[in-house]
Amino acid sequence: QVQLVESGGGLVQPGGSLRLSCAASGIRFSLYAMGWYRQAPGKQRELVAVITSGGSTNHADSLKGRFTISRDNAKNTVYLQMNTLKPEDTAVYYCNAFRSSPRERYWGQGTQVTVSS
Repeated sequence: QVQLVESGGGLVQPGGSLRLSCAASGIRFSLYAMGWYRQAPGKQRELVAVITSGGSTNHADSLKGRFTISRDNAKNTVYLQMNTLKPEDTAVYYCNAFRSSPRERYWGQGTQVTVSS
């Protein structure tokens, strides 16, 4: 059974930082690209960042310089370091695992991030 379990969300003041973690089980983690997505109330889910199985990264243009994705294959975990948080970063953040051959995609249950004073 595949499980992606996010943690690290919470309430933070504007300008603060959080680090999200996503622990994967039930998959050969090193073979999957991992991604973070977010969904704010009333908005569509959007891509935050992805990291390939080889470690290449891609971040949403609007978040470059503030958010950083990384992975630790030994721990089957992907991280999202979020700095200089803004109220508009408030959303549920979801972890995603993807491989293209065979085509498989899995989602975590999400973790709430609220940026507010």
